[in-house]
Order: sequence, then structure tokens, then C-alpha cells
Amino acid sequence: MAASPELVDEPTHELAHGAMRGAVGAMAMTGMRAFTEDVGIVNETPPKAILRQRARGVLRRVPRGRRRAFIEVVHWTYGAGGGLAFAALPDSVRKQPWSGPLYGLATWLGFELAIAPGLGLRQAKRPRPVERAAFAVDHLLYGLVLSEMRRRPQD
Repeated sequence: MAASPELVDEPTHELAHGAMRGAVGAMAMTGMRAFTEDVGIVNETPPKAILRQRARGVLRRVPRGRRRAFIEVVHWTYGAGGGLAFAALPDSVRKQPWSGPLYGLATWLGFELAIAPGLGLRQAKRPRPVERAAFAVDHLLYGLVLSEMRRRPQD
């Protein structure tokens, strides 16, 4: 039985909504990455690189025909976690029009400067300015989805 809207407190609702926006933002990134891979800008997406280079055992347990879907679900789940973290930011920050895109860029920089080198991914060891620019743009898209490009009711 679903809880009525009156029974769900506002902070819980905001966090759940943020997680949903994060998952949808990651799904939007999937579409952009399909395009950038098809036109040859991106060689390998970060989720695929992480699973292929550092979690090969996990990936091997997934049937070959389902690996792409598995990688996407992992990315969408990660995106949901990022959306949850964004929703936990103070309203005064989150409601600024720049906050979502800036958050998206910060997540990209976190990957480029900390996660990729920390995991020893091959991508971190070579210059790839066009590919990095494509990832920056898809993280801006993620941030735009997080920031909800709609008018909110006035408080």
C-alpha cells in the first residue's frame, strides 16, 4: 500500500525526487554518450572503463549480451546517488540556477582528477582534450536535469 502524500515528510520527498532526477540525468547522459561514441569523439565511457579495467570479475559474471545494459544500470544508479547528494544540499544553494550545472561539472572534475587516476584507468594517463570536453558537456546536461528547468511554485 502506497503512503499518501500527506504521510511523506518533505525532506524524504526531496531526497527521493533528487535521486530520481539523478537517474534521469544519467539516462540523458547515456543518450549523449551514444552519439559521441558513434561519431568517434569518445572511445570508452567512464562506467565501461571502470568495470572493464577494475571490476572485470563482476563484468564477467554478466552474460555478454547483457553487459551494456548492466553498465548502464550501474551508471544510472551512480547518477541517482549523485542526485540524492545534490538534493541534500541546502535550498539556498540548490535553488540557484547555476547550482545544477556547476554540480555536474564538479562530478566530472572529481572523476578526471581523483577517481580515474586513483583507479589507474588508462584514460587518466593520456591527453584526450576532445573526449574530456564531451564528458564535461554531458555532465553539464546531468546538472541541468538536476536543477529542474521548470518554474517552482512561489514559497
